[in-house]
Amino acid sequence: MGDVQPQSRPMRPIDKYGPKFVEKTGKLHDRAMTATASNGKTKTSLSSSENQPAGGFDGTPIPPAPPGYTLKFTFHRAVNLPFADFSTLSSDPYVLAQLTVDVPKRHKQDPALTFRTHTIPRDTNPVWESEWIVANVPASGFQLKCCLYDEDPADHDDRLGNAYVDAASVDENWAGIHRQSYHIKKRMGSKRVYFFRGVAALVSRHARDGHLDVSVECLGRTPGDQGGQVYTVGPNIWFKHFSPLIGRLTGTKDEVQTQNGAKPTSRYNFQAIQMQFQGPVPPQLYHRYVEFRPFVAGMFTSHSLRGRILHKALHHQHDRIYNFDRTTLHGAFTEPCLEMTQKFLEFVHFAQGGRIFTYVLTLDGQFRFTETGKEFGIDMLSKHTMHSDVSIYIAYSGEFFVRRHKHRHRHLSLSTNTVTSAPATEVETEEEQQQQQQQQQAVPDVSTDPGDYELFIDNDSGTYRPNAEYLYLLREFFSKNLPGLHVTTLDCQKDADRMAALKDEQRERKKNEGQHIMYLQQDSSASSLSISSSDEEALDERAGVSTKHRGDLAQRMHDMRDVKGQVLKWAESDGQPKHPQNTHMEPSPPQTTTVDSQPPLEPVREANSRCSSPVN
Repeated sequence: MGDVQPQSRPMRPIDKYGPKFVEKTGKLHDRAMTATASNGKTKTSLSSSENQPAGGFDGTPIPPAPPGYTLKFTFHRAVNLPFADFSTLSSDPYVLAQLTVDVPKRHKQDPALTFRTHTIPRDTNPVWESEWIVANVPASGFQLKCCLYDEDPADHDDRLGNAYVDAASVDENWAGIHRQSYHIKKRMGSKRVYFFRGVAALVSRHARDGHLDVSVECLGRTPGDQGGQVYTVGPNIWFKHFSPLIGRLTGTKDEVQTQNGAKPTSRYNFQAIQMQFQGPVPPQLYHRYVEFRPFVAGMFTSHSLRGRILHKALHHQHDRIYNFDRTTLHGAFTEPCLEMTQKFLEFVHFAQGGRIFTYVLTLDGQFRFTETGKEFGIDMLSKHTMHSDVSIYIAYSGEFFVRRHKHRHRHLSLSTNTVTSAPATEVETEEEQQQQQQQQQAVPDVSTDPGDYELFIDNDSGTYRPNAEYLYLLREFFSKNLPGLHVTTLDCQKDADRMAALKDEQRERKKNEGQHIMYLQQDSSASSLSISSSDEEALDERAGVSTKHRGDLAQRMHDMRDVKGQVLKWAESDGQPKHPQNTHMEPSPPQTTTVDSQPPLEPVREANSRCSSPVN
């Protein structure tokens, strides 16, 4: 991966306008919450449930069904795939599988059960050997829809075709499917891809249809009596995504070693993590988005014009942050183990830097998170709506951070097997002290023992408003999937003071320690990190940094060209037209910055930065 660089999709209008839309949504949420609190004080005769908008905790039980069977799907390989990249006459294929079974859902909006293989670069005959174990497949059988795509980070992914695997019935004596080839249907593929294939067929005078090799094995009856919950058992697959454009917006950097041996240069980068946990997710963890404004329902269901705009913006932002390209790292564990916990600690930088993360846990046990905090220049990344990919129902959401456990002593490190301390026997020179500090910075001395760390996780999410009564189930679920790690839950209402104090300590640590540099061997181009000047100005205004003052005429001309600003005013006013107002903001005094850290910025209040009482 020495010459591989993270790629980002080209800037589109939806990327420029989307964050502003979500910012306005956060402001409207604050107003709605303030109005709700006022109503609660003046109308004491109303119950607490009547004072709160619809959504949040949903107590709908799982429909009863007899226990099903546990099946293992194996995606072996594909042959004779069409090429989507005409310059290389190849493709970067992956499989996105969707399982359909005859089991009733709690709500029709519940997301389907899906699985994604890793990407094989530049290969029209890829070999994956990826396994997917699913529990509670009913005796009535299943249909597995396998969509093959060509990964294209700079554009949309091209569909190479679909293959279907069907089974009319399943039981303990079912023979299964052993490495059977399924025809890839062309009519479901991209027209551009098969145009290239047709041109190649004319040149070579022969063309063969593509096939996908799949195996399905029955592992026996699923234990338990909750047959209505179909879930992923394993393996525990993880993906680590890199986004240089988002890193530019948030100020998250890594350091790139140049090929000519010159001084390393700092590049902007941002990391997003996905980890598949072993199911089942406790059935009580079931939450719906909160309708704090009328247009929010349209945002999740895409029924209104503003809702479709917001839905597309958030979905596109999800694709940008959880962006698959050739720098995406992946791995898998057969089951939860100490190595899996150590990998999680690696993702959170072994509690260094005072980082705070925003997370979403999906109904199928996928754990998604990115770093967040007040020092971020934009608030789009900490939106639970974006992390959930605008899902109507999720299991849980909030924020978390990891700290060293106070009652443990470090005994393992990344640099040595043991950590010992001895008194200095001689006075070190200033040069030796500097060399020692540089070595310590290059090879951080941190423990790799999960027992030395404590995970603090809360339910601070205004988007889904998780029920605090089931925090103990969340703790048990995380303790099961991250063995050896101490897990502490925080109620964003009852533990508000303690939670605020702990997070303030984290922010103070980050301010004092600064941004930690991560080393990547890659050659990044300036074009992939580009950002328009208008976005720079918008970020500066939101960060409180002084901007150029415009005269009256220049401001009016700017307002005439500011189409997105007019649309945002329309979205904020619930679709009622208003006369344009002067949107100029008086510049704030400039803030001083240091090389290694960024000063905390005064953020726009977000929908997920507040937590109201859960709906029982």
